[in-house]
Amino acid sequence: MPIKTLALVTLCALALASAATAKTNLSGTWKTDMAKSDFGAMPAPQSNVNKIDHADPKLTISTTSVGDSGERTFTLTLSTDGTETTNAVGSVEIKSKARWEGNDLLIDSKATTDQGEFTVKDRWSLAEDGKTLTLVRQWAGPMGEAKQTLIHQKQ
Repeated sequence: MPIKTLALVTLCALALASAATAKTNLSGTWKTDMAKSDFGAMPAPQSNVNKIDHADPKLTISTTSVGDSGERTFTLTLSTDGTETTNAVGSVEIKSKARWEGNDLLIDSKATTDQGEFTVKDRWSLAEDGKTLTLVRQWAGPMGEAKQTLIHQKQ
């Protein structure tokens, strides 16, 4: 095999390996598509926007939601390498572990409230075109279990 051909094949192999190990970047402003989302047993807000700043392994999600009780904003800072992080939403402390499974981001969270312990399992999936972010969320707590599928469009 000529040296130029070998060099080209090696370069292509390195490029493919690099692309295969690159993680999905979720950065951007994502608005929940209320018509396409399924909120399950939970009441749907009037609007919901996630602003994501993602520089792997650091992931910061700032959520602003408008509902019957007004506007609420909270921020979660996570580490996608599986390191446990602690965040507060109001007076509730949330412990989370985030990790990659292929191109999907999995986030397992636990919170203890005066109503008991809650667990939340999230799976974030970015569509190939990079314009749709799907969040499948499973809740479990003293009042039972719920599942949501939230569809977000990049703004």
